[in-house]
Amino acid sequence: MSVLNDSDRLTRSATLLRQPIVHPDRSVFGYAVRAEVHDADGALLPESQVEDQLDEAYATLDPTTIAGDRPLMLRATSGLFLGRVPAPAASSGFALEIPASLAGRPDTAERLITLRLLGYGLAIGDYTGTAAQDALLPLVDVVKVHMGRSQDRLLDLVNRAHQHPDVRVIGERVATTESIAFALDLGVDLLQGPMFERHPEGSGRDFRAGEIQCLTLVRLLSVESPDHEAVVHTVESDPELSMRVLSMINSSASGVRRQIDSVRHAVVLLGPRQLSALAMASLVDARPATVGALWSVLARALTCGTLIGSDAGYTVGLLSAVAAQQHLSVESLVERSGVSEQIAYALRDQTGVYGPVLAAVMAHEENDLDGVAATGLAPRDVAQAHLAAVSEAYATATALAVSPTD
Repeated sequence: MSVLNDSDRLTRSATLLRQPIVHPDRSVFGYAVRAEVHDADGALLPESQVEDQLDEAYATLDPTTIAGDRPLMLRATSGLFLGRVPAPAASSGFALEIPASLAGRPDTAERLITLRLLGYGLAIGDYTGTAAQDALLPLVDVVKVHMGRSQDRLLDLVNRAHQHPDVRVIGERVATTESIAFALDLGVDLLQGPMFERHPEGSGRDFRAGEIQCLTLVRLLSVESPDHEAVVHTVESDPELSMRVLSMINSSASGVRRQIDSVRHAVVLLGPRQLSALAMASLVDARPATVGALWSVLARALTCGTLIGSDAGYTVGLLSAVAAQQHLSVESLVERSGVSEQIAYALRDQTGVYGPVLAAVMAHEENDLDGVAATGLAPRDVAQAHLAAVSEAYATATALAVSPTD
């Protein structure tokens, strides 16, 4: 293992990458996390050379704020694999992803048996059908297959994994409608990639009445000095928005000591950012069982807001994620929401003042570090902003994911 001096460690600090693992219906199965270390020129360093830094990065993880109530899958270092480094205490389940470099060890099968007895889930990462990996198939729960291979090669890998009835296949690097359909046609069970497609096709459907009011509210709140009366009127004109506003302000998380029955009073207490989040919760029809979608919407919004340093940035992230999640036409979303010209530029083609940040955040969600760097932003800065946003987004999403009867 290499020894780095202090300046090397500063330059070669780890970047944490997190992606959802979803079922074909896009409901969340769990979250996969890995750390990467790049040198000063941006070149990815081999995991074997930087394991100390990877372990240090993993030690900072809080499984609840990273994975919520879903299992956490962590790419193993030799320290995690051999038990020299403690694994995160994930109450909703924890799985180790075994990279190809560890699959070939002579003691791997024995170690996997031990890990299973300890209650760990197990995955084979970078599955390419090597003899060493195939020998481990009876001992694991899932295998991860990179979808950037030929159809015949992928079909062979999926079929070999499925010869073991209890093994499920995760297709990695799926970010478009075409790649998702391709993976499912091959028999892939789960998908890993960004929650939202990079360039989704709009459905062309008309906006429903409640959706129009949600977008109107976002537009009113995106300006520097929102029109309070117009905000109150918009909330009061939609029963579900009103219900969500009152439910949120009267929840234990708000810290309000007495019951609030007035929408007008609740609007004042919540403030613009919380109200925008409430509008999106209503728009995506957030419920406790579907909190993952709202969590991802808010994480993108908060990351963009942090990197841009304004509520306009928050709005850019919010609307871009909702357009993708709802398969809404960006052009119709811009028209209906009535947002500013600069926000519209960012939403349409990631140009203008805010566009590069949105492009960087979307690239980060795809684990495309080169794509992040191409925007002029540092991948590590974007990763840190996103990781910080995930925790706040989860707290907000769980508070907002309510049922109409709550």
